[in-house]
Amino acid sequence: MANGTKAGKFGHLPLSTSGPMDCALEGSSLLQTPYLNKGMGFPTNERQQFGLAGLLPSAVNTLDEQCQRAYEQYNSRSTALGKNTFMTSMKEQNEVLFYGLIQRHLKEMFPIIYTPTEGEAIQSYSRLFRKPEGCFLRIDKPDEVEAALDRWGPSEDIDIIACSDGEQILGIGDQGVGGILIAVAKLVIYTLCAGIHPNRTLPVVLDVGTDSDELLNDPLYLGVKRPRIRGEQYDAFVDRFIHACRERYPKAYIHFEDFGLPNARRILDKYTPQIACFNDDVQGTGCVTLAAIYAAIHVAKLEMKNLRVLAFGAGTAGTGIADQIRDAIAVESGKSKEEAVKQIWCVDKPGVLLQSMVEQEILTPAQHDYAKPDEEWKHIDHKSLVEIIKAVKPNVLIGTSTKPKSFTKEIVQEMAKHVDRPIISPLSNPTRLHEADPKDLFEWTDGKVLTATGSPFPPVEMPDGKKREVAECNNSTTFPGIGLGCVLSRTKLLSPSMLVAATKALAAQAPALKDPDAALLPDVVDVREISVKIAAAVIRQAEKESLAQQEGIPVDDVELEEWIREQMWNPVYRPLRKVEREGASRSARGEAGSKGSTAVL
Repeated sequence: MANGTKAGKFGHLPLSTSGPMDCALEGSSLLQTPYLNKGMGFPTNERQQFGLAGLLPSAVNTLDEQCQRAYEQYNSRSTALGKNTFMTSMKEQNEVLFYGLIQRHLKEMFPIIYTPTEGEAIQSYSRLFRKPEGCFLRIDKPDEVEAALDRWGPSEDIDIIACSDGEQILGIGDQGVGGILIAVAKLVIYTLCAGIHPNRTLPVVLDVGTDSDELLNDPLYLGVKRPRIRGEQYDAFVDRFIHACRERYPKAYIHFEDFGLPNARRILDKYTPQIACFNDDVQGTGCVTLAAIYAAIHVAKLEMKNLRVLAFGAGTAGTGIADQIRDAIAVESGKSKEEAVKQIWCVDKPGVLLQSMVEQEILTPAQHDYAKPDEEWKHIDHKSLVEIIKAVKPNVLIGTSTKPKSFTKEIVQEMAKHVDRPIISPLSNPTRLHEADPKDLFEWTDGKVLTATGSPFPPVEMPDGKKREVAECNNSTTFPGIGLGCVLSRTKLLSPSMLVAATKALAAQAPALKDPDAALLPDVVDVREISVKIAAAVIRQAEKESLAQQEGIPVDDVELEEWIREQMWNPVYRPLRKVEREGASRSARGEAGSKGSTAVL
């Protein structure tokens, strides 16, 4: 971790986190700039130099002392939503303190600043609203897109743009303009887990209306009050936004989040060949699940080229996971994607996806590739999971169905008849929707199961008294490092091979590689170091494919990691260096990052 005081070997880099920061602000203006404000952490010399005399109490606190005070205040809030609101307020005042507090209590606060509590905050967005954060683009005024983006600075000022149209938020559905908060939350995770500079991010909501009657009938709803616009007008609006981003921020990485099922995959497929972009719902869950599978096949002594995979639930997440597994099989075995697809079976509400369903137009475009010939299932009940498992004999069973307890004892034991070490991942969220409890999976397979889940579960105690750790497929261990690698390499595109490289880098850190009874994935508390490894793998693969545009990337792998760490923002107070406003950078003038204003009630 860069300490913010002494510049190292790579201290000359534009994103370096070592050494002092230029500051052209003073007095109240400095205290009101979240990424420069230190509050009670301003040392005596800076209080004098920056005109803070009389604006602060006399004590000078360390960041640890500030975190102690803030943690006591945090704990005084009696509800999860109250804690979330408190943290939002802190972020708007002092970003170092905000991130420093979370880092000190990561596991405790993660569910507060992200899912599930952030979902509650999003549902209450129009009621709790106090201050705008991010960029609001409305479909009924498309001519404002370019001017709105212009306000966020010149081309070199933005590294990541997170955008949502708010249609499918965190399992709570259509939240309209409240989708801005999921974009904000994702960017917080990028900073927290991968050191993306918080004042170099841009959250965007594409306000295209809402189909929520509750929101449409709410007199306080803040978004465009009309049913969602779809079709050509929607596509033209999204396209205008993407092209405006490319023109203004050509090196920025775009993160799509919580778009609805009809649009998420379609938009990703359209723009992946054009820009460096990522959809966490489609690709993030697939990457982290694939990483668990890589670790599991190492333990089970299997090879990717021989896997037989059954995905139970073929929505955005299910097909996204299937895509990542397909790409990995192709990369590892040299097979074509068409050949790799033959090793994957997807099951949804109609049962096993069949080619006749494509002709009947009851499958989404993302499901088409996984449709099997009808004749193969002519004499098999393709809607019965037990019968499907008998026919497929999968090594891997993945659940994204949201059908609780659907992996029954009969189903699990049928699978275990055909493989020595069944790999089973019940991923549906929240916990009450999980397809199986890990405790049952261990019991029904006599401890042979290799499992990773979509929510955190406690260790399972085995009959011999040993405890087996249960890995959590937490996307936050994956997508931040991918984004970091794309930002630092300034890659033109994010290719399938780059995602496979990221996944293998995550899997390489799995505790199960050293202890077969340990978890299949590393713990989220180690996420910043995980992100370094993932970013390094992404950068190297981008170089191999001639996609990296950044000059001066170190050739030596050890130096590459040092180069990455130097450019990761850390929640530490760096010394401020006073500069004149004329000729100062936008960051020094307090103009970088969020363009929020004073409270708007």
